[in-house]
Amino acid sequence: MVDNIARVFADAIAPDPARPLLTWYDDATGERTEISGATCANWVAKTGNLLVDEVGAAPGDPVGVLLPPHWQTAAVLLGCWSAGLTVTREPGPVEALFAAADRVAEAGAWSAGERYALALAPFALPLREVPAGFADYVIEVRGHGDHFTPYPSGGPDDADLLGRAASRAAELGLTPGARVLVDAARYPDPVDWLLAPLVCRASVVLCANLDPTTLPTRTQTEKTTHTLP
Repeated sequence: MVDNIARVFADAIAPDPARPLLTWYDDATGERTEISGATCANWVAKTGNLLVDEVGAAPGDPVGVLLPPHWQTAAVLLGCWSAGLTVTREPGPVEALFAAADRVAEAGAWSAGERYALALAPFALPLREVPAGFADYVIEVRGHGDHFTPYPSGGPDDADLLGRAASRAAELGLTPGARVLVDAARYPDPVDWLLAPLVCRASVVLCANLDPTTLPTRTQTEKTTHTLP
C-alpha cells in the first residue's frame, strides 16, 4: 500500500489534470467553485513552499489546522502533508497555525511560529480585515512558487491516514472515476471528504449548509455516483 499522501495526490490527478477534483457548494451563499486537479496542485505547491521557505518547517514538525471542509482546506492539508508535516487540531506548540477567520479567537491556546487566517471567501478573496497577529493566507501563499518537490518519505501520519482512507473507500464502494457528494457539516474528517476519494481517484462534490431540497437536482447535474450516508 502506498503510504505517501503526496504521491497518492499526484497519481490521482495525473491521468487528467483538467478534470474536476473538488466542486465546492455553499447553499447559504449560492457559491459554486470547481477546482481541477491542476489548480489544486498549484495551490498545494504554493502552500508547501510557504511552509518550507517562509515558515521554515521541517519534516515531522507539527502544524495546526482549524479549518472546516473547504477547497482551500484541501490545499492547506495537502501542502502540509507534501512537506512531511504533522497536522494537528489539538492546541499546543506548532510551527504554523492555519485558522478560519471565525476561529481566530481560539488561537490563544496555541503557541505558533506563524499564524495564517483564511476568509474562505468566494473566488479566494482575501480578508477584508486581517486579525491582529495573523497574516492573510491567500495573500501570502500567492507570492510563492508554483512547483514544489514533496518530502520523499511522506509524513509520520501518512500511513495511518491512508490506511483509514482506503478502508473508508472500500466501505463506500468507491472506484476510479466515482463522484462523491459529501455533506460538509456531517463529515468534517478529511479522511472522508478528501483522502478516501483520492486513494481511489474519485472526485468530490463538497456541500456546506446543504439544503436537502437541492439533492435530486445536484445529484443529476453534478453526475454524482455516491453520497456519503
